[in-house]
Amino acid sequence: MSKQDKLRIDQQQLVAAWERTLPTTINEADRAIVKADEASENTLRITIHTAGHQMYSFDYSVTYVDSREVKVQLIDVERDGRSIDERTDIIQQLVQDYTRHIHECAQALHELTHA
Repeated sequence: MSKQDKLRIDQQQLVAAWERTLPTTINEADRAIVKADEASENTLRITIHTAGHQMYSFDYSVTYVDSREVKVQLIDVERDGRSIDERTDIIQQLVQDYTRHIHECAQALHELTHA
């Protein structure tokens, strides 16, 4: 990361901005929790709980590579509080959808992160 293109926003402000914006990019009935990653000030932890009977939750690590680009990494998928195999087609589809929504949220926050 070059000095010029570093993320120039306080982590708590970033968390607050993601908390405001992410619900507008995911399905209306789904719920997102955004937390600061204690180990890295450029990283957020995001958990998305799906609506409906499935009771899935998806844990992601979102790291700012620079002020514009994020690296999204799936950490875990749980159903009803237990880790499940995330290689099934339906889970892979949801993982890709949520990854896309996370990137959309990062794009929506460009004017804030690329100050």
